[in-house]
Amino acid sequence: MKKIILFSTAALVLLLITSCAEKRTYTPDEEALFSKAAENSIPVNEGFNRCVSFVDAWLDLRDSASGLIPRNINDSRSRDIWNAKDCAADNYPFMVLTSALLRRDLFDGVMMDMLEAETRLTSRIGSMPDTYSFSKQGFAESDTLLGEIIFGSAEYIKDGLIPLTEWLGPSPWSERMISIIDDIWKYAPVETPFGKICSDNPEVNGDMLQSLSRIYWTTGNRKYLEWAERLGDYYLLGSNHPTRNFSVLRLRDHGCEIVSGLCELYATVTYADPPKKESYREPVYEMLNRILEAGRNEDGLFYNSIDPVKGVPVNSGIADNFGYTLNGFYTVYLIDGIEKYREPVLKALEILNSKYRNYAWEGTSQDGYADAIEGALNLYVREPVAEAEEWINSEIRVLWGKQQPSGIIEGWHGDGNFARTTIMYCMWKTGGVYLSPWRDDLKIGGIWKGNSLYLSVSADTEWKGKIMFDRKRHSEYMNLPLDWPRINQFPEYFTAETDKSYSIAGLKKKEPEVPGAELLNGLPVRVRKGENLKIIVQGL
Repeated sequence: MKKIILFSTAALVLLLITSCAEKRTYTPDEEALFSKAAENSIPVNEGFNRCVSFVDAWLDLRDSASGLIPRNINDSRSRDIWNAKDCAADNYPFMVLTSALLRRDLFDGVMMDMLEAETRLTSRIGSMPDTYSFSKQGFAESDTLLGEIIFGSAEYIKDGLIPLTEWLGPSPWSERMISIIDDIWKYAPVETPFGKICSDNPEVNGDMLQSLSRIYWTTGNRKYLEWAERLGDYYLLGSNHPTRNFSVLRLRDHGCEIVSGLCELYATVTYADPPKKESYREPVYEMLNRILEAGRNEDGLFYNSIDPVKGVPVNSGIADNFGYTLNGFYTVYLIDGIEKYREPVLKALEILNSKYRNYAWEGTSQDGYADAIEGALNLYVREPVAEAEEWINSEIRVLWGKQQPSGIIEGWHGDGNFARTTIMYCMWKTGGVYLSPWRDDLKIGGIWKGNSLYLSVSADTEWKGKIMFDRKRHSEYMNLPLDWPRINQFPEYFTAETDKSYSIAGLKKKEPEVPGAELLNGLPVRVRKGENLKIIVQGL
């Protein structure tokens, strides 16, 4: 009697796709693209494995009672605390992101547990977190300092929860973000002619401008736009204009946030409140023009800080965060089409490779490299200057050379930025895809050309899993009307769309037509030992 075997539709598709690689001949141009994709797969393998090693090393340092990681491991005081502006903002989020891509067991387990513990143990004024001491099993300080709590909360949102929300979409981390920002403004202490604001610190307010400009679009709630406009009015329409009224304007981090934050607000009101855009236009141009006049060295890179009124540098060191400020210039260029604000981006990208290789951005710290590479890569996506590509490829090796054999980079909260920039680099080298579940012998590289993605996939031993595709996160998750360049975003490359179909070449004899919705759930593949799959995914 014959056995009758029944397959579900999904199982049948999986069987067909993974049965064998398609036997087909590629053109010389296609083979060249596959060769480049295979070349890209080598640093992707190294980069992803470095990120996993970073996560494992920091998880070994967790406090046994709370499950939270320390601020750093280089002094006893920092080893005893979890804090919002450092641990929560800079290190933990990129442990979460690494786990989301490469270690789903950790993402669904310990990373979620840490969020629950952080929320339960550190929330002090409403949802706003304060510093937690492991030895005290309670808050590190008995006093409640609202200004410091708001500072840490703003950093946590902008540097930690915003990038997680941009990648993950709605999640427990986005819920934490909304609850914190609501309480920041509930307790906003600073009276101004434009209404209460959360701080008079340009860094905090820059964080808020960047965050509110995105959260408004994400939620559609106009209260976030109203709060952002209070800050915009305070700086652009009042007596606190960054280049007209500041005695010192910092153009590196811990100050530069106000420039790009005001430019993000300018982009937002362009679409959400056009009359407000008109009132902001000249003050924004005035700020950008003065920075161009007084804020750059001969190579077009920004000084650490300037006296904008006198037009002289206060600290003539070169800011590793040049990309963060240039994001603002390029955003205004995208909005108003003013070439004057695009040219500084091109000049900076063109000079990096000839004059800023192995540059001491922050002395010997890896954090300067992480921030400089992030800024350059984010702008390179918009303006693919060949010199910048060469510089990024060389400087990532310098950054990676800072990691210790243990997986720790330098043993402080800035280690998270190593993973952030490494993930950005690896996603660039794959064209926006990754493999799940990850294994340390896997190699995947990609070349994105038009509506086609050329992929090279290989493994030392047989592997079954999925190729995971990116989506248009800026519109699907964030509802942004324009994908303006912004700090802590992860650029989009080849993206799958639910209302489109895609052809797949290289996985089976007959090319399938796959709906975008299925592609976003992952394309099943099997790689045999030593096999090199050559796959073309093309939008139809």
